[in-house]
Amino acid sequence: MFIQLLSSILFLLTLPFFFLITTKASKSKKPSTAPCPSTVFPKSYPIIGSYFAIKSNRSNRLQWTTRILQSSPSATFTLHHLFGFRQIFTANPANVQHMLKTHFFNYQKGPHFTSSLFDFLGNGIFNVDGGSWKFQRQVSSHEFNTKSLRKFVQTVVDTELHDRLIPMFSAAASDQTVLDLQDILQRFAFDNICKIAFGFDPACLLPSLPQAQFAEAFEDAAHISSERFRAFLTITWKIKRFFNVGLEKRLKIAVSQVRELAKKIVKEKKQELADNSSLESVDLLSRFLSSGHSDENFATDIVISFILAGRDTTSAALTWFFWLLYKHPEVEKEILKEMKEKSNMPVFEEVKDMVYTHASLCESMRLYPPVPVDTKLAMEDDVLPDGTVVKKGTLVTYHPYAMGRMEKLWGSDWAEFKPERWVERDEAGKWIFVGRDSYTYPVFQAGPRICLGKEMAFLQMKRVVAGVLRRFKVVPTVEDGFQPELLVYLTSKMKGGLPIKVEERGEFPYL
Repeated sequence: MFIQLLSSILFLLTLPFFFLITTKASKSKKPSTAPCPSTVFPKSYPIIGSYFAIKSNRSNRLQWTTRILQSSPSATFTLHHLFGFRQIFTANPANVQHMLKTHFFNYQKGPHFTSSLFDFLGNGIFNVDGGSWKFQRQVSSHEFNTKSLRKFVQTVVDTELHDRLIPMFSAAASDQTVLDLQDILQRFAFDNICKIAFGFDPACLLPSLPQAQFAEAFEDAAHISSERFRAFLTITWKIKRFFNVGLEKRLKIAVSQVRELAKKIVKEKKQELADNSSLESVDLLSRFLSSGHSDENFATDIVISFILAGRDTTSAALTWFFWLLYKHPEVEKEILKEMKEKSNMPVFEEVKDMVYTHASLCESMRLYPPVPVDTKLAMEDDVLPDGTVVKKGTLVTYHPYAMGRMEKLWGSDWAEFKPERWVERDEAGKWIFVGRDSYTYPVFQAGPRICLGKEMAFLQMKRVVAGVLRRFKVVPTVEDGFQPELLVYLTSKMKGGLPIKVEERGEFPYL
């Protein structure tokens, strides 16, 4: 009640001035026969900025900002918040390259971002800048060499696939059980990231589908933390946190549960290293603890950050991929054909060489990127390549979701799911992958902070696709005309999950 009262008082104080300005403006206008300006761009007023437009589009902000960017000549616009605060949105590749590479050190996470996520992510790699980020990235990079990637696919992913996912799908096919594909893939990815990064098996993907308190708490923490960015005034969530009420009370409980398990993982790994000093540092957490940074809170932050990266991104990407595959059987047929051609190859070489499948995943993430928007803070005054003036302290948001929907970048058929835009045939008729630069397609970010796990993510996703499609057909149990809704937290989700039935293919239909 106190929070609502404070917000109402602040807002009401601006209303007299707002109505004075709008009334004077309306009286001074002369009748005109000129065409009205586009209603896509939000109106801005003194003090309150575009408050009304922001409020009315709160539930569909991603689509709203996308429409504005699609209508902007330079694919950039400035959104005016309360009290003169500005936020720049861009879907312009030149601007993205300027932010993420050319002027990398001028566009940082900044205090607004880090304070909003600190309770959840602490000083983990995704919530820091400068020296701490450099150190964490340097240590983490050792986990993404060819040897580690091969081990990841041949042992961790394959074991989870053959021992848990495929038997579960086989049982569901026999019993005609309806599964939530999004939930299954989150469990699969969670087991994988814990095993490869921490040497710990949480066993979330068991036939009983156990209620994982940690997973539920993690979901709650990610959701509520992202809600902090939606607050009109930062002070509102800070006051709620101070009084421990509402969503902030729920966040505190969820974060406590998440950190409890993460600390357990850290303690067990420290004990393992202490008991066997000759043990090779074979996982990410061991490397950090052996690097001299054994502080429990710091190690806990690292664990939580990598769970966020490994669990939510690939599972979101695969959920949307299987939905699009269901809607486009011709793409599924081409993937099956490719799988036939690679079926005699060793597992690691097979997934690396699945060009059309790789293109299909790229196309799926173009339309539904796991991280739809990302925001940086300008540390100094600047000018973007398209001429947009950036003042110190301005938030600048690049928009992968909108960029995947720009006709200037993808052509008039941008709305179509079309893997062929990523491949071409060579003289022998074999598919060759034709990539796009990471500033046109910043799904894995770009520049110095480009995702270290990009190749690992593709290998994992392609192995899942091959393992599942070779045995099963995934059929969503939805009504005709159903269109899933994209939810945006720290990563994207499919609202309500994706209910499916699984059908055994019998003899593998290669053609």
